[in-house]
Amino acid sequence: MTDLILHHYDGSPFSEKVRLILGFKGLAWKSVKVPVMLPKPDVVALTGGYRRTPFLQIGADIWCDTALMARVIDTLAPKPALYPHAAGELQHLVAQWADSTLFWTAIPYTMQPAGVAHIFEGAPPEFLKAFGADRAAMTAGMRRLTTADAAVQLLSYFGWLESQVADGRPFLMGAQPCIADFSVAQSLWYVRRAPPVATILAPFQKLIGWYERVAAFGHGTVEKMTSADALDIAARTTGHVPAKVEPGLGFDAGEAVTVMPTDYAPDPVAGALVGLTAHEVVIERRDERGGLLHVHFPRIGYQVKKVSTETT
Repeated sequence: MTDLILHHYDGSPFSEKVRLILGFKGLAWKSVKVPVMLPKPDVVALTGGYRRTPFLQIGADIWCDTALMARVIDTLAPKPALYPHAAGELQHLVAQWADSTLFWTAIPYTMQPAGVAHIFEGAPPEFLKAFGADRAAMTAGMRRLTTADAAVQLLSYFGWLESQVADGRPFLMGAQPCIADFSVAQSLWYVRRAPPVATILAPFQKLIGWYERVAAFGHGTVEKMTSADALDIAARTTGHVPAKVEPGLGFDAGEAVTVMPTDYAPDPVAGALVGLTAHEVVIERRDERGGLLHVHFPRIGYQVKKVSTETT
C-alpha cells in the first residue's frame, strides 16, 4: 500500500478519530506532527491555506476533513469495513452530528478553567495567550456555548448514547464498529483528557465501557516523519489519484475556484478545479516546495466558489 502520511498533533480530537480508524484497520502509517497554531508554513505549502488538523497525504494528493479521510482509508483498506451495511444510513447522520454538534459541546465544556489548567499544565502564560488568540481567530463569528450550557447538553447527549448501548450491544449501531463510533469517540477522548471535568461521564458506565472498546483498537503501526520529508515526497511524486469533473454540478474542469469550510476556520484554498462529484471536490495547485498538488475536500460542509476573472 502507498504510504499514508497523517499530519496531526497529539492533542487534536479529530486526529484521534483518524488515529483510531487507522488502528481499527491495522494499518501502518507515517506521522508528521504539525504546529498547534499558526504559523504553519509546511502545512500551508501542502494544503494551500487549509489550517485545520489533521490532513492526510498520499504522494502529492492531500485530503482535508476527517469525513473524507475516513472514506479514503476505507477504500484503501476495505476490511474490516468502516461503513458496514448492517449499520445502515443512520451511521452517517450520527457521525455528522458527532463531528459538529457533539464536538462543539465537548470543547467548550472541557476548556473551562479546571480543564485548561490540567490539559496545559506547565505551559507558559505567553503560550496560553497565543493559543487563545489563535482559536478565537479560527472561530470568529461562531456562538460558543457557556460552560453551564455545555454541561447540561452533554448530560443529555451522553444519556442518549448510553441508551444506545444499554441493551448490551458492543458498538453504537450493533455488533460491528462503524464510522459513528469513531466520530463519537473523539469527543469522549477529549473530555477524558481533563480528569477534573471528566467526572461528567461518571453516571454513564455503559458508555464508558463502549468508549474503552473503541479505544482498544489503538493507533496501528506508527513511524515518525518530518514535514520536510513529506514535502519532498509530494514534490517528487508524478501523477495523482484519478479525478474528474462530473457534468451538471455547475462547474467546468479547469475553472479557477476557491474551497473553504462553512463552519469555522474559513480559510479559502485556491486552485484549478480537476475533480467534482456530489461527494468530493479536488483542486490542483502548485507550490514551490511541494510541487504540483491535488487537494481534496468533501462537498458537505464546504463551499466551492468560482474566482472572478473580471478586471476593474
